[in-house]
Amino acid sequence: MLRGKKILLGISASIAAYKAASLVRLFVKAGAEVKVIMTPASVDFVTPLTLSTLSKNPVHTAFTQEDKNEVWTNHVELGLWADLFVIAPATSNTLGKMVTGTCDNLLLATYMSAKCPIYIAPAMDLDMYKHSATQTNLSALHEMGHHIIEAEHGELASGLQGQGRMAEPEHICAFIENHLRQQAPLNGKRVLINAGPTYEKIDAVRFIGNFSTGKMGVALAKQAQQLGAEVTLVLGPTPLTFPLEGINTVRVTSADDMFAACKEAFIGADYTILTAAVADYKPVHTADHKLKKTSDALTITLEPTVDILSTLGKTKEKHQMLVGFALETNNELQYAQDKLARKNLDFIVLNSLRDSGAGFGHDTNKVTVISKGGSLTETGLLPKNEVAKEIWKILLDA
Repeated sequence: MLRGKKILLGISASIAAYKAASLVRLFVKAGAEVKVIMTPASVDFVTPLTLSTLSKNPVHTAFTQEDKNEVWTNHVELGLWADLFVIAPATSNTLGKMVTGTCDNLLLATYMSAKCPIYIAPAMDLDMYKHSATQTNLSALHEMGHHIIEAEHGELASGLQGQGRMAEPEHICAFIENHLRQQAPLNGKRVLINAGPTYEKIDAVRFIGNFSTGKMGVALAKQAQQLGAEVTLVLGPTPLTFPLEGINTVRVTSADDMFAACKEAFIGADYTILTAAVADYKPVHTADHKLKKTSDALTITLEPTVDILSTLGKTKEKHQMLVGFALETNNELQYAQDKLARKNLDFIVLNSLRDSGAGFGHDTNKVTVISKGGSLTETGLLPKNEVAKEIWKILLDA
């Protein structure tokens, strides 16, 4: 759930600040981009150099950067950059200032400018944490809509045992991921996507295939995962490798293999998007050995493969959404609308090979999303991950 997120980590002056290094590493490992803001006093507990090295971004500690000729650090820009603002550790002093709007350092100024969800992990000694002033401040911050990651029990810096320890970095990550998952629009939904080409064997070394790489389907699968779905990706023999952590990936080769995998996964799917460039025909006969070249012409008799879209469209239930792709070279809109109707689809996504930068192999795409009600939504030429976001927005708004 954190992959691709922009996380701003605010660190205040607690001994627990040493845990911030582990927290940054966990965020980065989860695929997030991390920037760090520290209060001036917090640098006594963990060095900016450590956090800068781990986050691969400069660490901000003041409104101006003396080493850069007094360059101003734009707290408004930082606050608007973030998808999530995590303040860990949050001291009693910082909590009180957040409630009252006291704005005497860069962390607090950025907090006042942030428009994203705020997660707060308090850290302090037992009596301080239990004090009515602290509890009143935590309640006030909760009422503001912020998310409080409760302090944990254990040994404290004072030597006392009790509640006050900042939550462990792994627990903070799990809290945020669980919260994002619960809020995600596809939480609890199952998504099936197929992608890539299929290879239909002629003999032991040759096949009929196409130039699909699977990039568009993989982008849609990753976006579905970010939206909270349980994703199954049926992936043909693409020449590319993709990071697919957390996505149930079924590798297949032929159209028959892809049909079998899609048919099985379709039963429990709420959303199905079929982007794969499945071969329309396959050889009637295949040779187990390599066919030798002769002076005679070689004739290969082909037969149709199973029409996966049409077959699934015939069994689709009311709660299921089925989306197809159409890659066309002429009469694009007419052919796509015909395919939409014939195959009982809810949407069809039209690609035209006549659009520069669209289609097989590109990192960009340009599509027209057509609904069964007749509405058309066009995207400009965008990176395929952005096209995936646009497509999912249309599907979720339907």
